[in-house]
Amino acid sequence: MQKPNFGAFGTLVTIFFFWGFVASSNDILIPVFKKALHLEQSEAQWISVAFYVAYTVGSLIYFTLSGLLKKDLLQIIGYRNGLSLGLVISACGTLLFIPAANSASFPLLLIGLFTVGLGFALQQIAANPLAIHMGDPAKGNLRLSLAGGINNVGTTIGPVILSFAIFGMAGSDSALKLSAVKIPYLILGCAFILAAVFFKLSNVPDKIDTQQDGGQKPASVLSVLKMPQVILAMIAIFVYVGAEVSTASNLPELMKQKLGTQENQIAPFVSLFWASLMIGRWTSAAGAFGISEASKTKLSMILPFVAFGIFMLVNYIAGHDVSVFYPYLFLILVLIVADTFTEGSPVRQLLVYSILAMLALIIGIFSSGMVSVFALIAVGLFCSTLWPCIFTLGIAGLDQKTNTASSLLIMMIMGGGFISQWQGSLSKVKGVGIQGSYWMVVLCFAYLVFFALYARKTNQKSVTSQQG
Repeated sequence: MQKPNFGAFGTLVTIFFFWGFVASSNDILIPVFKKALHLEQSEAQWISVAFYVAYTVGSLIYFTLSGLLKKDLLQIIGYRNGLSLGLVISACGTLLFIPAANSASFPLLLIGLFTVGLGFALQQIAANPLAIHMGDPAKGNLRLSLAGGINNVGTTIGPVILSFAIFGMAGSDSALKLSAVKIPYLILGCAFILAAVFFKLSNVPDKIDTQQDGGQKPASVLSVLKMPQVILAMIAIFVYVGAEVSTASNLPELMKQKLGTQENQIAPFVSLFWASLMIGRWTSAAGAFGISEASKTKLSMILPFVAFGIFMLVNYIAGHDVSVFYPYLFLILVLIVADTFTEGSPVRQLLVYSILAMLALIIGIFSSGMVSVFALIAVGLFCSTLWPCIFTLGIAGLDQKTNTASSLLIMMIMGGGFISQWQGSLSKVKGVGIQGSYWMVVLCFAYLVFFALYARKTNQKSVTSQQG
C-alpha cells in the first residue's frame, strides 16, 4: 500500500481552491450581466456554456498534442509543468475581464471565461489522477473529497467577495458595477501567476506510480472508448456537473421571480449552495486521514459544522443577516446520517446521495418560499462527493490508460454549460417556468442512480471472478 505524502498533497489541493472560486463567481456574473446588458435568462447562461465548454476544447487539444507527439503530454512535460502551464493560461483569461468590463462587452467576457476554462482543463487532467494516486488508490475518492473540500472554500467565499466588489464598491449604475469586476479578476490573475511559480518549485510528483515508464505511447482514445465503464462515467460526469452548475446558476432567477429577491441580496444563498459542497466533502473527507475509526466518526460529525461555521462567518463579516440560515442545520444532520450509512464506499455514496438529491429537487419544485430555496440549495450537499465517486469508478484499474480516460472525463465537464443553458431555455416554455425547469436536473440524478447500480453490479462480478 502506498503511503500518502501529505506535504505534496497539501500543495496540490491549493489549485482546487482556484477552480472553486471562479466557478461559483460565475453565478454572480450571470444576474449582473443579465441586468446590465438586458439579456434573457437563456442568453445569460452562455456564461456557463463558455466556461465549461472550454474543458472539452482543452481536452481535445490535449488529445491532439499527445497524438502528434506519440506520447502522453503530461508524461513528457511532467505534472508540475502541466499545472503551472494551466495556471498561466487561466491568468491570461482573467486579463480579458478588464477590456470586457470597460466596454460592457458580453462576447469579450465570454472569451475571457473560455480562456480561464482552457487553463483549468489542463489543471484538472493533471490534478485529479495525482490526488487519487498520492496514497492508497482504494482511498482515492476520499482524497478527492478532501481536495474538493478545499475547492469549496473557494466556492463559498467567491460569490461573497465578487458580490461585495460589484455591489459594495459601486453605486447603482450598471456600468460602474461592471467596471468593479476588473479589480477582483486582476488580483485573481496575479494569484494564478504566483501559484504557477509555486507549483514549478514544489515537491508535487512529476509522475504517478502507474506511469514511471514515461516513454510509452499513450493509449488511443478509441481503445479507451471501447470500455463501458469509461463511456458511462463520461455521461455521468456530464449530467453530474450539469446538475450541480444548473441548480446554482438558475437559483438567482428563481429567487427573483418567486421571492422578489434583488441581485445584491442573492450572494449569500449562492454562497450557501457552494458551501454545501464544502460541508459534504469535509464530512466524507474524515476517512482520508490515517486515524482510528472512532476518531473518523467524531471528525465526520464535527467537520460539517465547522464548514457551516465558515460559511456563516464569511457572510456575517460581509454584513449579511445569517439568522435566516439556522434551519439549514437540519439538512446537515440528514447529510451526516447518509454519510455514516454509505461508509465511504463510492458506489453506495453515489447511489444514496443521488436519490437524496432527487428528493430535494422534487420538494423544491412543489414547495414555495424558503422551503423551496433551502431544498434546492440542499442539492449541493448531495452533489458534494459525487465527482470523486464517479471519477474513481471511471478510471479504476486503467493503469496506462489513466491519463486518456481522465482527459475524456474532464472533457465532459461541458455538461455544466449545456444543461444550465437548456434549463434556462426550458424555463421560458409556457406552463413550465423557472421552478418546473428543475425537472431537467431530476433526470440528471436519475441517470446517476442508474450508473451507481451498474457500477455495483460490475464490482460484484469482479469480486466473484477474483474469488473464483
